[in-house]
Amino acid sequence: MCTICGCGTVTAEQREDHPHHHPHDHGEHGHHDHWHGEDGSITFGAGAAGVHLPGMNEERVIRFERDILSKNDAYAQANRARLLAAGQFALNLVSSPGSGKTSLLVRAITDLEARFAIAVIEGDQQTSNDADRIRATGVPAIQINTGKGCHLDAHMVGHALDQLPLQPGGLLFIENVGNLVCPAAFDLGEAHKVVVLSVTEGEDKPLKYPDMFAQADLMLLNKADLLPHVDFDVGACIGYARRVNPQINILTLSARTGEGMSAFYGWIDVRVRNATQDVTYVAG
Repeated sequence: MCTICGCGTVTAEQREDHPHHHPHDHGEHGHHDHWHGEDGSITFGAGAAGVHLPGMNEERVIRFERDILSKNDAYAQANRARLLAAGQFALNLVSSPGSGKTSLLVRAITDLEARFAIAVIEGDQQTSNDADRIRATGVPAIQINTGKGCHLDAHMVGHALDQLPLQPGGLLFIENVGNLVCPAAFDLGEAHKVVVLSVTEGEDKPLKYPDMFAQADLMLLNKADLLPHVDFDVGACIGYARRVNPQINILTLSARTGEGMSAFYGWIDVRVRNATQDVTYVAG
């Protein structure tokens, strides 16, 4: 959990323990240490919360973690209601660093922008490099820099939603910080988590990081064009993923060549249509 791994995302309780923080109020989202850049980026995590909380025994740490997740879940539900009211379908893309998430996202935007009003939230510890790549496609993108934080949380995403145009029938991609551990625990208000795994990684990643694959509804096995050149057992990887999560959908594709991307778009289309029908049914 992030109170142990060194994440710079802080709660009100942590600020009480570390009075050198200077949080400020930001509208409906309350207190959170962050700065807005001229390019619209949002930077969180001054880093002083760090990892070590003196005097916290195991019982207090567990209670502390539950409190963090409880607060996050409340923000996530608010985000979900807001996205639903705006007619936005949100996907949370998670992976380890270097899986090709951003390249996949650029390809998907290029192929789908004629069908959806697309917006993107980019999560990284530092720099706006990925958001700049997304903005070059012409779609709006908000960069969230987490500082020492190893994941996005729902509170951060709520701030980003303040700056994005949310259009009915829109598609929101949230590219999480590259990390297969902490993002698994944090609901952002998305419709689905999509885990991206590259064939340049080990096929046993689903067994090494089971929480992430258990939480995901879809696994994208990316960089399939490199399969002739790497030692990667696709069948074993799929078997491991389904051992962890028997319900997970799995697609093999290449963001570079476009192989298999149409199946990903079909998966999105079906779920957007189902979400739209569910909203119509409830409204009726």
